[in-house]
Amino acid sequence: MTAKQQLNIEEIAHWINGSVVKGGGRSQPVYNPATGDVISHVSLADRAVVEQAIAAAEAAFPAWRDTPPVKRAQVMFRFKTLLEQHSERIVAAITQQHGKVLHDAAGELGRGIEVVDYACGAPQLLKGEHSKNVGAGIDSWNEQQPLGVVAGITPFNFPAMVPMWMFPMAIVCGNCFVLKPSERDPAPALILAELLKEAGLPDGVFNVVNGDREAVDTLLHDARVQAISFVGSTPVAESIYRTATANGKRVQALGGAKNHAVVMPDADLDNAVSALMGAAYGSCGERCMAISVAVAVGDDVADQLVAKLQKQLGVLKVGPGSDNSNDMGPLITAEHLARVRSYVDLGLQEGAELVVDGRGLTVPGSENGFFLGGCLFDRVTPEMRIYREEIFGPVLCVVRVTSQEEAMELIDRHEYGNGTCIFTRDGEAARYFTDRIQVGMVGVNVPLPVPVASHSFGGWKRSLFGDLYAYGPDAVRFYTRRKTITQRWPSSSVREGAKFSFP
Repeated sequence: MTAKQQLNIEEIAHWINGSVVKGGGRSQPVYNPATGDVISHVSLADRAVVEQAIAAAEAAFPAWRDTPPVKRAQVMFRFKTLLEQHSERIVAAITQQHGKVLHDAAGELGRGIEVVDYACGAPQLLKGEHSKNVGAGIDSWNEQQPLGVVAGITPFNFPAMVPMWMFPMAIVCGNCFVLKPSERDPAPALILAELLKEAGLPDGVFNVVNGDREAVDTLLHDARVQAISFVGSTPVAESIYRTATANGKRVQALGGAKNHAVVMPDADLDNAVSALMGAAYGSCGERCMAISVAVAVGDDVADQLVAKLQKQLGVLKVGPGSDNSNDMGPLITAEHLARVRSYVDLGLQEGAELVVDGRGLTVPGSENGFFLGGCLFDRVTPEMRIYREEIFGPVLCVVRVTSQEEAMELIDRHEYGNGTCIFTRDGEAARYFTDRIQVGMVGVNVPLPVPVASHSFGGWKRSLFGDLYAYGPDAVRFYTRRKTITQRWPSSSVREGAKFSFP
């Protein structure tokens, strides 16, 4: 590509105080993962740009804080309508920059819109509680008041949905928001910003700064930012949690995962295999709720499961996400492709049996894309790194155990506790599993137990740092401070003496 051609590539900038703002001094390329081509450049915010966004949010906060919840909700109603009207544009942007197939991108957007729907109930969610006559002539009530300027740092794998896990609830609670999306696929966030403005959101209430570590560090250390929401890998989540809390901020940091699916001897294997195919290989495995380990209870179950998965992988259709007939698209970048391939190499070195090897995949017409076929390992053991570590790619590991108890012990010993599921026809086994397993989100014959918007999303152990989950009821708690008021109006005709005992 010539220098002249590079100059014609669109530059993705920032969104501050209701308009596009350039700046930062640095940029990096954004790729189409299906072709390997540079399709744009994204500006990387420096400290001055991030501080400009924080200042805009701080200036907008007093008026937005005093805006009645019903009027905030009306903005979200209009925003929801605009999201639906512009869905094809948003979905196309997700597919072009992330690579996931169009139907998968549409599903992502739909789950984000669910949270906007929930946020439209702000008047109900924020109404507080009131008690009359808690004492003689004394009333007490509580209010949920906004924090001020809050920020979100979001990953590449859901460039529309995960931001919408955060900012709709933060905004209807009366806060002003600064979003730092992934610099790998930044376009969807800018589209959301435009639609929020069109929906009537006042300038400065929502801002987007594209950037890398410099932008993140500024958000973590700026005293004006009251809370940080983060979704990403565990090492980064833990670092962000420690840094932000040390700077006096409220933090929810969702980290990594190694999600297990237990397949019991009585399971409907055909349905389990269909579910596992989508859960393991959908979105090229780049999901924090992807199933990456199938735990087969008994060798007979394992043999049948592996054979059926091998057959299904033989007809898995892999290609550009723009072709809606494909099942799986490319990985996000060449670097991530190399990382996932290295784990497949490692699994062979560790002694696992590579039943299906996707490393030799070539997609005609997209030879330079970041494609990896579905990979399937059998006879994986807990000591192997491919079992212990999050691969974040289309790699499914089969572990063999002899009982449900052994399967649950395996899951409970793992450092991550994000999601899990069990495939069974036995209600007693399912109930025991859901009651006892040490994981935050659990499915029964449901491979991706992602809660709907009226519940909250979050894992256990090293999958979550902080006390509150994302979206749902926990989002109201996270983005507000509770204030309790106790009020008494004594009679003006009665003079009262001092009381020295505790009331």
